[in-house]
Amino acid sequence: MNSFRSFLYKFARILGDVNAVKKGRVGKRVGRRVAGRATGKTMRKLFK
Repeated sequence: MNSFRSFLYKFARILGDVNAVKKGRVGKRVGRRVAGRATGKTMRKLFK
């Protein structure tokens, strides 16, 4: 069941990427993804 869920999440992310390319908002999407990863790393360090 977990593998199916992870597949769906990956598929949704790919669809979002395709949609961003179509609408010309790739930079925004990349920026948000980078910011999200940085926030996640910071939170992990704080709550270890």
